[in-house]
Amino acid sequence: MLDTTDLAILAALQADAAISNVQLAAHVGASPATTLRRVNRLKADGIIHHTTAILDADALKALIGAGLQVIIEVTLDVQTHEMLTAFETLACRHPSVQQCYRTSPGPDFVLIITAKDMPSYLDITQELFTAQANVRNVKAFFSVKRAKFRTDLPL
Repeated sequence: MLDTTDLAILAALQADAAISNVQLAAHVGASPATTLRRVNRLKADGIIHHTTAILDADALKALIGAGLQVIIEVTLDVQTHEMLTAFETLACRHPSVQQCYRTSPGPDFVLIITAKDMPSYLDITQELFTAQANVRNVKAFFSVKRAKFRTDLPL
């Protein structure tokens, strides 16, 4: 069970995961030792999945050329548990797939994919969709502007 201190820790870490333990402790009104122990417990319990840096895709595009973000609906021909799991595993292992959602109703999956350019995107589609005999339909939406992107969960 999470208490108010745990929730305060989670909210602070979602806002800035680079905050020091001493700063975090002061922010939530606990000692550094207590705060560190709680953060470690939240990690051990799987509440904190991992800590990462969120990069600005638009800033990177100007520097390295990564430019296509694609939202893709995928419908499989056969929707058995085994076939759904097989496609999900394939998609989640692909380095260009940033997010993979099993959805209902509608398509079986929605993928968020980032590709450097159109030839790279074509290679990704060959690997994920064309080579898979169980993929019946793919519908791609190319992002022209990302108006909002958040990773924090409401607590």
